Amino acid sequence: MKHDKLSLIGLRILEMRKAKKMSLRELAKRSGLSAGLLSKIENFRTVPSLAVLIEIANSLEVDVSTLVKNINGEAAAPYLLVRAEAGRPEKRDDSKGLLYNYLLSQDLANYTLRVNEVIINPDTYRKPLSTNALELVHVLEGTVRYGFKEEEVTLEAGDTLYFDGLLAHSVRNDTAGRVRLFKVYLLRHTD
Repeated sequence: MKHDKLSLIGLRILEMRKAKKMSLRELAKRSGLSAGLLSKIENFRTVPSLAVLIEIANSLEVDVSTLVKNINGEAAAPYLLVRAEAGRPEKRDDSKGLLYNYLLSQDLANYTLRVNEVIINPDTYRKPLSTNALELVHVLEGTVRYGFKEEEVTLEAGDTLYFDGLLAHSVRNDTAGRVRLFKVYLLRHTD
């Protein structure tokens, strides 16, 4: 399965930053961008604009073309099919205890569609964070709690939750069993 544009750019930035032994804070300081935005880019939670890519490339002392080389891939098929064994794990530094299995991604006019299967290990809490995406969560197995400000919503197998990811949200599995989600993101393209 080909890698999607969002994860390729995020992975390249992360790999180049680590190869230069540069912390996220150091890259933020050099680029004038927030560490939060850089983390979202590296963890596939937002799509960087051209201006942001230029700042990152300059700070990493590479050409922008290095960050975007060969991201177009082959021509798009009239449909997307993802076989059960075709997913691939994604490491996300800001979500310990949650295992993301990338399923597909598709660029749309002002959005990128991204779909993951997410496994949440027992006794896991991920602190609140926001994404630049509309999010849809469908629980396949287990019980999970999504926190929004002062409210916590409990979801069980078969439940579906849709929300604007700009609203900071936490994820909690305080049970002894794992939780399995089907998660759809519509990532907004940033300016």
